[in-house]
Order: sequence, then structure tokens, then C-alpha cells
Amino acid sequence: MTALDLSSPVAVVGTGTMGQGIAQVALVAGHPVRLYDAVRGRAREAVVAITGRLDRLVEKGRLTAGDRDAAIARITPAESLADLAGCGLVVEAVLEQLDVKQRLFQDLEEVVAEDCLLATNTSSLSVTAVAGPLAHPGRFVGLHFFNPAPLLPLVEVVSGFATDGKAATRAYETARAWGKTPVRSADTPGFIVNRIARPFYAEALRLYEERAADPATIDAVLRESGGFKMGPFELTDLIGQDINEAVTRSVWDSFFQDPKFTPSLAQRRLVESRRLGRKSGQGWYAYGDGVPRAEPHTAAPAPAPESVAVCGELHQASALVELIAGSGIEVAHEEPIDPDYPGWIELPSGVRLFLADGSAADDASAPVIHFDLALDYKAATRIALAPAVTVSEEQLGEAVGLFQALGKRVSVVADVPGMIVARTVAMLVDYAQDAVARGVAGPEDVDTAMRLGVNYPRGPLAWGAELGAGWVLDTLEYLHEEYPTGRYAPSQALRRRAAAESAAREEDA
Repeated sequence: MTALDLSSPVAVVGTGTMGQGIAQVALVAGHPVRLYDAVRGRAREAVVAITGRLDRLVEKGRLTAGDRDAAIARITPAESLADLAGCGLVVEAVLEQLDVKQRLFQDLEEVVAEDCLLATNTSSLSVTAVAGPLAHPGRFVGLHFFNPAPLLPLVEVVSGFATDGKAATRAYETARAWGKTPVRSADTPGFIVNRIARPFYAEALRLYEERAADPATIDAVLRESGGFKMGPFELTDLIGQDINEAVTRSVWDSFFQDPKFTPSLAQRRLVESRRLGRKSGQGWYAYGDGVPRAEPHTAAPAPAPESVAVCGELHQASALVELIAGSGIEVAHEEPIDPDYPGWIELPSGVRLFLADGSAADDASAPVIHFDLALDYKAATRIALAPAVTVSEEQLGEAVGLFQALGKRVSVVADVPGMIVARTVAMLVDYAQDAVARGVAGPEDVDTAMRLGVNYPRGPLAWGAELGAGWVLDTLEYLHEEYPTGRYAPSQALRRRAAAESAAREEDA
């Protein structure tokens, strides 16, 4: 099954930001495009807006004047749905209301030919439900573009329960012909991206509610240690708190209020107060001319220890050993009493530094400071530390000085299980493993979707493979013990993955 022929007109119903963006993508790809909006005059206004964007592309050298003129000649505002007859594809981008979309597609069935592909750009509704009343639901598919559609490459191609495989393939190949990167998804709440991304927001909100750290510090740690392009608080301010919370609630309700997807009361209060983010001038942060940027907590300079002892293997944090030695600090290597016990760094004062693993530092019998996970300890510019209550100020200062000697800024946060990056990444890996096991999407599509759809530094499955499923499983089991609500209960898919990795190691030994 090949992509839709360029001679075949594409119709876009709904001329808001997303509708205009999709129309521009199809137009630049070479299709005739027909625009329709239920509000009279909106389609013509959209044509003017798209023309303006094409003009700017010419000014930036991204489009030739000839191609712009040809594109403008191919776009037509439609006065009624009847004007969409003869289209090979109709993409809907109207209100996120099930009954509105259902009525629209029922009306379209009366107009278009039987071989016309029908697609919804919904991000939160069931593709199966939207197609439910149709006489021919086999030709119905989800084409979920990401905003802004002309710039972001990802398109989720969603097959509803009744979608014919040939229709899904044609939609997939058409998106690819338009220069997009399509991924296939089953019709599950949130599809791929909005399902698997929930912990990125939810864990940050949970940490804030537990007073582990302020939003600016949580954002900074996830950016500068975790490698994410934006922190969850600044990202939800950009998206809009009302929109982000609505997606969270939709996914939670669609999963019959599964505790893994529970929304945040703190975010609900933000929405109720109409602090919606950038668009309202106030969200987690304040916006406007002259408003200072919120700064993360950063520890004051402290002297570094002259020597440390590394006991056992640091595994996911092994790069720290080379960094410490390279900083001029003497490193002694000691064998642990129990080889199965996680390795640690011991400072001259006797305090031990462990990689965050889902447990609380206060659970340990000796003075312990947890340090957070980093995407790349060599490249990370910030590290978070969480001291147990038994740790003295002098011992904490010694740990701060150690990481500062490695060129890192240090944020001291409250002792919460799993800290910030570790618990977030562990949850993302688990959600991704579970999605693949349930047939939501293939492993490659999952990682591609998360890298391109939400700009993660690494696909969660690739990240989990690097960290080891055993570490992820242990982290979540500790979290599940600390919070026995079901929120952190590891998926069966993760357990199977960890068991398979353990068996492979034993076989190689």
C-alpha cells in the first residue's frame, strides 16, 4: 500500500492552529488542499494565515518563491462539507469533544467516496469511539500530529479497533511522504507519547507536593543532570497547565482511575486559580517584562576531601571514579563485604554516598547521602544530593565539596525515595516496557516517539537497557515499599526483562 498520490486533494476540517499546521504540511508536500471550518469566514482567514507563513519561509530561504506560488495556487477555502467530495484524505482538527467529532465524520461519510481515508488528529479521545457510529470504520485512523505540525517531525498513526490494516499503512506512508517520522500505535489512552510521558510530569509534581525541592530546582536537576531539554514545570507552563492537566485526567479516567496515572492536587489548584502558565502570565513561574527568572537552589562552595574510598562497583555511576581521580583526589579501592550489595563512595568523615535507588537515606543504619542519577556523569553540570537526618553539616559539606571538585553545581534536596532523576527515569522505563508488552507499539516506535514527540535525551527502552532492568526493578520495588499504593508497582514486563537479563549474565559467567 503506497502513500496518497500527490494529485489527490487533502481536506482539513477545523482551521485553528493545528488545522492550519496540518494543511501547511500537506500543501508543501504537493497536494491540493481544501480547508473547511464550521464558522463562516474562518477558512478564508486560515488561507491568509498560511500564505503569510509560506512568505516567511521564502524570506528565510527555506522555500523558493516558485514553490510558494504553486502552493498558494493549490489551497482552497471550502464553503461547505459538500466541497470536500473528491478528496482522498480528510483530516479533522476540531474540538476535543466526542459527539462533535462523531457527527462530523457521519456527515463526511455522506459526502466523500468510499475509498477516501478519514483521519482524526485527536490527542485524548479514543479513535475507536470516534469511528463507532460510522458505516465504514475500517478506513478511519488517527493521525496525531504534534504542535507546531510544520516543525515537529513525529506523527502517531493510530489504529482503532475496526481500522483496516491497509488504511493504517496508507496513512503511515502518506505521513512519511510528507517528510514526517510516523510511528504506529494501538488505540490506547494517550497513544504512545501521552501515555508514557505521564511520569515525567507526575513525579515532579509529587516531589513538589512532598516538599523535596522547589520547581526551579527540580527543573534544573532534570535538565542539568537528567539531560532533558526542559524541566516539567517550565514545560507545563509552556503547554498550558489546563491542557496538561486535562490530558492527565483523560488518561487517568480512561484507565479507570489506575493509581499509576493519578493527577496532582497541586496542579489542580494551579488550574483553578487560572495560573495557566505563559499564556496567562503566571503558572509555576511568573512571566513578563522585567520578571526575574526563578533560580534553583545551589549549594555554596565547600572544600573537597583529599581522598575517598570506593567500595565495590558503582555500576550506573562508575564514571564518577574516573572523574574523582582526574580531579586530583586520591581514590582507594576496597572490596565490599557483600558482593551483591551496591557500591558506595566513602568520605574521610565516614559518610557513605550511594546512588539513589528508591529507598530513603534515613533507612540506612550509618550516615548516608544519596546522589541522583545522571544521563552522563561526565557531561552533567549539576548533581542533587539527599542527606539522611543523621548526616552532619560538616559531612554534607564534604560531599558537596567532592562534587564541586568534579565541576558540578550541587543542589541539596530533601531525603525522598528515588530522589528526582532516578525515580522519574525508572518510571518512564517501566511505562515503556509495559506499553510494548501490551501491544501499544513496537520498541523502536516507542523510543522514536519519546525522542521526537517530547524531545527526551534518550528513548526510555534504550535508557533502561543501559541502566539495566534489574536496577530499574529494584528502584521501583523500593519505591513501592515506601509508597504502597500501587503507583510504583513494577510491571510484569519489567520483571520479565530483569529476569531475562539476570539469566543471560549467569549464562555468560
